[in-house]
Amino acid sequence: MGKVALGLLVLWLAMSVGMAHEPHQCPPDLADEPALSSHLEQADIVAGQIAFERLVQRGRELFVAKFNRCDGQGRPASTGTGEKRAPDEPHFIRTSAPDANSCAGCHIDPRPGGAGEFVVNVFVMAQAQDPVIESVSARFSNSRNTLGMFGAGAIDMLAREMTADLQRQAAERGDGTWVLSSKGVDFGVTITDGEVVSSQGIDPDLVVKPFHQSGVRRSLRAFTVGAFNHHHGMQAEEHFELNPARSPAGDHDEDGVTRELTVGDITAVTVFQASLGVPGRLMPAAPEAAARVVRGERLFEDIGCAGCHVPAMRLESRHFVEPYALNPPGTLSDTAQAIAFDLTREGEGPHLEPAPRGGAIVRAFTDLKRHDLCDPPQAAEAIRVFCNETLAQDRPDQEGRPGAEFFLTRKLWDVGNSAPYGHRGDLTTISEAVLAHGGEARGVRDAFAVLALDDRRAIIAFLRSLQVLPAGSPRVVTREGP
Repeated sequence: MGKVALGLLVLWLAMSVGMAHEPHQCPPDLADEPALSSHLEQADIVAGQIAFERLVQRGRELFVAKFNRCDGQGRPASTGTGEKRAPDEPHFIRTSAPDANSCAGCHIDPRPGGAGEFVVNVFVMAQAQDPVIESVSARFSNSRNTLGMFGAGAIDMLAREMTADLQRQAAERGDGTWVLSSKGVDFGVTITDGEVVSSQGIDPDLVVKPFHQSGVRRSLRAFTVGAFNHHHGMQAEEHFELNPARSPAGDHDEDGVTRELTVGDITAVTVFQASLGVPGRLMPAAPEAAARVVRGERLFEDIGCAGCHVPAMRLESRHFVEPYALNPPGTLSDTAQAIAFDLTREGEGPHLEPAPRGGAIVRAFTDLKRHDLCDPPQAAEAIRVFCNETLAQDRPDQEGRPGAEFFLTRKLWDVGNSAPYGHRGDLTTISEAVLAHGGEARGVRDAFAVLALDDRRAIIAFLRSLQVLPAGSPRVVTREGP
């Protein structure tokens, strides 16, 4: 956040102590009530007046609320990216959005916070269109499946630590081409005149962006602020009313409602998502079936899947901290307002595994790096299942290949109960998803394809054991049956 924006935000926070935000009122012609009964003030959160458990509960209420016109749902004079437009577009439209009443309308499987089916795909970049479009053609948008948010707090903190590592290493290097490494993951960079001018698997700013399948959102808060405006037309005051870059201030979307989501509201829903349990293992009780899972995990590593789907990374800190200093402009980034909780003990559970000598272990099966899974078009028997996007969405071209072909390595820790698969959600089985890998993963894919059927079944059994577990359960649960 810029100094001016930060100054205005701090001033507003100081003035708001003790000034509770009353619920919004419906227009006089509507005999209804808003979905939200009240709103949170950031000053009260920072002052410790709202217990952690209550903060999480309020965040959950925001996540599942079905926003309506009285809350400020809709954005007649604003696109999904926040740009001003004439208030003459449809109130709801499946392509350019608003397209959902609640976060849980899409993030629902196996419970609020989870993944979504193909039917709730989002059309990324269509929200920027003015006038809106009805086409779902790849010329206008990227069709993306809804991913689960379980373990999001741990993923956010991993990305922050990796970012700090990479930026520190780059600052210590002179001009030249280098390989920077964090948590065992390598990123190639070229530095000229002290600036990173090109990079592999990451943007030149060296900020690991773990949200969106294209890896373009740097924090859970930034993801949340953008999603509320895009999908619901619920505008966060920190991005609109308190952001000098947005003009005019006040009712930016001209729907008659101001302060639709307070700074405190965004903190609450961010902390709720960060506190969701981490996925774990659902192991069969039968010895033969359990042995198959163990053998499948060994084969998964033997054929090279673990090269990108890194089984485990270590967090140096066990705490999720909000806000983040590198949150983008228009998003709260003042660390003087920060709150924190222990990912190994607090939240719904399962919790992260504490690491020896401090920190925590994150078993997410990802390297948080962008990769190209597309064979060259001219290659014999080219595999290009994951090459159907034409819009790069801020992904830079890399080594002569278009940015639209690069995707963040999918987290596999929930793969057992987060079907369908692929960035579009158009693959119904795990085997199909594996066999769709080309490009950088072609060798590993081919190694899987030539395995004996029983070995492939073992790998799939292992992957199916990686699941979102019931809230509050341990990290490993045993089930009866095969």
